[in-house]
Order: sequence, then C-alpha cells, then structure tokens
Amino acid sequence: MTISTGDTLPDATLVQMGAEGPQPVQMADKVKGRKVVVFAVPGAFTPTCHSAHVPSFVRTKDQFDAKGVDEIICVSCNDPFVMKAWGEATGATEAGITMLADASSEFTKAIGMDFDAPPAGLVARSKRYAMLVEDGKVTLFQPEENPGVCDVSGGEGLLASM
Repeated sequence: MTISTGDTLPDATLVQMGAEGPQPVQMADKVKGRKVVVFAVPGAFTPTCHSAHVPSFVRTKDQFDAKGVDEIICVSCNDPFVMKAWGEATGATEAGITMLADASSEFTKAIGMDFDAPPAGLVARSKRYAMLVEDGKVTLFQPEENPGVCDVSGGEGLLASM
C-alpha cells in the first residue's frame, strides 16, 4: 500500500556518509518532533534527478527554512558513497540538504513507492515524490505521475502546496 497524507511514516534504517564512513540513520529519529521535507528520486546522477529535482530544493532551501522546515532529506536507492558524491556535485550538501541512501530499498518498499525498470538499469528504485512530515505524520504527499518530471515533487511545487 502506498503511503498517503495522514499516515505515520514507517521507521527504516537508511545510511549517511559521516566523517568516519557510512553511518546508520533511523528515519523515525529524523522526523520525531520535527517538521521535515522528504523527497525521493529514482537515481543519483540520472538526468531529471540531477539537473532538475535536487537543484529545485537547493534553490528553495531558504524558503523552506522560512516556513519552519527543520530539515530537507533526499532519499535515493543508491549506496552512501554515491549519495555523498552526488550531494557534493549538485551543491545539495553545501546547501544543507541531507542525502540519505536507501541501499536496500527498505524505506522505499515500506511506503509503497518502489519500482523496477530493468531496461534502464533501474532495479529496486524509488518513484519520484516529495512529502512534508510533521512529528512523524505525513501532512502533504506529492508523488509524480511521470518519472521524467519533477513538477509537483520539486521544491517549488511542494512550496506552492504548503
């Protein structure tokens, strides 16, 4: 079942690169008592994700801060080494966006947003979406119908709905 507005975000262990290497991150700890934006992409360095989706949140980071958002988290079913390099390449890390790897697709599967596209080399990946989570509850959920665009799931699209 796909997650929707009003649902509680399930806990899952994701991975973030720390100063001493990969470190586990509990999603429940990230969202408890906080206002957090979570957006997901099919793959790091893939065209729409790299040139449009992540840059939309880099551009709008200050506007989310002004609306009381404590953290913006980018989730992708890649490994933490790729996510670190991608955050640096896009300016997301410098902008203060948290890059989390869902390497085993645990979180993505738990919220029903997983898909496979073997011809494109994408297996066990995340559909494109953005959500606002307040104290663990999804208050706004905006999945994309077309994986090649980031209209409702981009920074500007999410801001317009808040």
